[in-house]
Amino acid sequence: MTDLQQPALEFVDVVKSFGRGPTEVRAVSGISLTVAPGELVAIMGPSGCGKSTLLHLAGALEDPSAGQVKVGGQDLATLDARGRSDLRRQDVGYIFQRLNLVASLTAIENVMLPLELDGIGMRAARARAIEALERVGLDHRVDRYPDDFSGGQQQRIAIARSIVGRRRLLLADEPTGSLDSINSEEVIELIAELPKTDGTAVVLVTHEPHLASWADRVVFLRDGRVVDETAPVLAGALQ
Repeated sequence: MTDLQQPALEFVDVVKSFGRGPTEVRAVSGISLTVAPGELVAIMGPSGCGKSTLLHLAGALEDPSAGQVKVGGQDLATLDARGRSDLRRQDVGYIFQRLNLVASLTAIENVMLPLELDGIGMRAARARAIEALERVGLDHRVDRYPDDFSGGQQQRIAIARSIVGRRRLLLADEPTGSLDSINSEEVIELIAELPKTDGTAVVLVTHEPHLASWADRVVFLRDGRVVDETAPVLAGALQ
């Protein structure tokens, strides 16, 4: 169980390498980073700089080669497979560029899925899923399948699935990459509201400066290292 008083996410001298010897590639090289509860941090940098690897480490999808990754004060290295699975179902939400919705499940069944996997009864899971879908503006047609929705609506379903149950940390990997500008704006507004309304910490990987401008802090990576940080003017404050 993670500690509510601790940083939502903490990297301590984290290294991640792939391969060995002459074929070794260091994707993350000595990163130290802290994300507070209720903070939205954008991660930017050129392709191959380690952005997605950083999210995989934060979500316990990859193990660091050295250093510590902590979520809510919990060192992920101390968790077994079941503990990591519990963490992803209960504390950490993930939004992918490729939505990863289950095509054979309806919208509400997709959102209910992590709750049911966590042992929550169908009636309670459905009630929570409806609440999450309402929060992203999809409180109708919830018994239709993903292919019946537009790309922007499908991403809303994915967001609802990632926040159902009130996650403490949300990891978003290019969540608007497949959307047009209007839908991108709507999705980033939804994501940016979560730290304010729920105290959820958000780590957003994006290559779009406009989307990064919604963040409290922008962290720039190059060659697996943090090379700069800025605190931008929030785009929402200018509208």
